Amino acid sequence: MKHSRDAAGTYPARSIFPDLTPIKVEQVEAARPRVRRITPELPAVKPRIPQKATLGKGQIKSTTLSFSNIHQYGDLFVNLLKARKAIFIDRLHWSLPEAEGMEFDQYDTPLSRWIVVHEYGEILAGIRLTPTTARCGMYSYMLRDAQKGLLQSIPTSVLFIEAPVNSRVWEASRVFVSNDVPAHRRLAVQAALVARLTQTARDQGATHVIGIVPSIWSRWLRRLNLSAVPVGPKFVIDGTNNQAILFTAAKYLN
Repeated sequence: MKHSRDAAGTYPARSIFPDLTPIKVEQVEAARPRVRRITPELPAVKPRIPQKATLGKGQIKSTTLSFSNIHQYGDLFVNLLKARKAIFIDRLHWSLPEAEGMEFDQYDTPLSRWIVVHEYGEILAGIRLTPTTARCGMYSYMLRDAQKGLLQSIPTSVLFIEAPVNSRVWEASRVFVSNDVPAHRRLAVQAALVARLTQTARDQGATHVIGIVPSIWSRWLRRLNLSAVPVGPKFVIDGTNNQAILFTAAKYLN
């Protein structure tokens, strides 16, 4: 079945996401010649952690936070927002809301979940997960709102396809690993982050995760033995190269 692009040059999500398979390579090449290849199937895989990239003796923990359970974890949520400020505002100089040393925006609502990798209260890495069915006033989720022209910092052409609205697809945003994590531990921290992310997505009924990540995503996903497909062109946010990708949480094995 052939699908037609709309006036904005995107393919309708309803024609792609009911079966939750990436768009065909010929469709993507027609829309964006720079894209080389789209993998039609993402195999089940395990995160690969080299022997030298160990987690230590159980000090590193990964936690999923929600508005319902943040009271159980002391200052962990506050520290996460402070770590986000240190990364996205202080280091990357993104123009984002902040207050009392914390970074936040309109997507930090009870609809979202926050993945935190931490050790003795120190934030090592984090991700925010938001359902693509989310609604809060005029906003939904980051990629869809960007495509609709509601976000000045992200281009409306961020996706090759129409942004999905599907309970089985969640968006990952605010992805980071702290600069304080030494090189020999970064891969282990990334593996813990991705493992908790995919488990949380599955717990919420999601099979796929879509989101904006640094454009070097393919490099660190290969290190973790994971697969993903690009679903948008590379673009720049305040000097940082980024790209939207899709991966299959349901096929990830712990």
